[in-house]
Amino acid sequence: MYISVIGPALTGKTTLFQALSGVESARGFSDGDNIISIDVPDARVDELTRIYRPKKTTYARIELADTVAISEGNVKDSTINAKTLQKMRMSDAFILTLNSFEGAAAADIVKEFNGILNEFILADMILIEGRIERIRKQAGKKENTTLILEEELLERCLAHVGEGKPLRTLELAAGNEKALRGFRFLSQKPMMIAINCSEDGICEMSGQEGSMDGCPVIYVCASLECELAMMEDTERAAFMEEFSVKESIRGRMIRLAFDTLGLISFLTVGEDECRAWPIRKGMNAQEAAGAIHTDLASKFIRAETVSYADFMKYGGMAECKKAGVWRLEGKTYIVEDGDIISIRAGA
Repeated sequence: MYISVIGPALTGKTTLFQALSGVESARGFSDGDNIISIDVPDARVDELTRIYRPKKTTYARIELADTVAISEGNVKDSTINAKTLQKMRMSDAFILTLNSFEGAAAADIVKEFNGILNEFILADMILIEGRIERIRKQAGKKENTTLILEEELLERCLAHVGEGKPLRTLELAAGNEKALRGFRFLSQKPMMIAINCSEDGICEMSGQEGSMDGCPVIYVCASLECELAMMEDTERAAFMEEFSVKESIRGRMIRLAFDTLGLISFLTVGEDECRAWPIRKGMNAQEAAGAIHTDLASKFIRAETVSYADFMKYGGMAECKKAGVWRLEGKTYIVEDGDIISIRAGA
């Protein structure tokens, strides 16, 4: 999972990136972007590690990038270069940071959001128009059914963005979604909005998380969260209690990202390794096996499965078998969040 933290200058974008990553600096791209890989906190993995004492513990991971600042007019004025846009297109989702301190009104926040969204729509429009033009040149040489269908699909996309609508709101059949995947359209990507407040403002906004144009909204005091991220564990606990912070932004934002992207985690356990494997919600057992290794998917036989809740309730795998909650599942079994799975595969 690759997520870019984006936003205009002076909105606390980089401060939020530091709060989420827990580092003051990261290895950078040559044009100023920073990227770092972070573990996804998972109490289930912690508990299974305590029980199995494996040689290795592996959490699900997120690649987090802090991009250059963007604002309305960047694409039109070409102040965002093609390389930066391409890096943004690689993202699975965006965290858009907006400013709610220094007296920023709700209308200003919405205006800034719409400005960024319009940049994405414009960038996608340019990409679509360029591709349609190339298709028409190719079609003039030889009729190609695949190209005709692609052009029709892109014409639909162009009409949609031409109305100022992001591509994520365009209803598409599964086959069409797959056909568009390679374009990595910016306005098609899921987006989470982090509204950066002052320490006083975060108290006022607490509990008001909602959505903006279909994008989930979370309120944060980035400077406070950044301080928390840089502290030692014992110091952090005391600080959180003093400021009535129940959970760090990393945990809140990661949960939101998993939900926004439709992700769950299944677990594997043993003396060698306890590990969380992130997959798309709705994947079957054979597809989940492929997340571990392609050979396990192609040679899949059965999945030994028990839920984490049952494992903890009965106190171990042997006890789960006695209680009848351990089971063998076939390739079509839909994996649930927290399933502990062992794959049986052929030679």
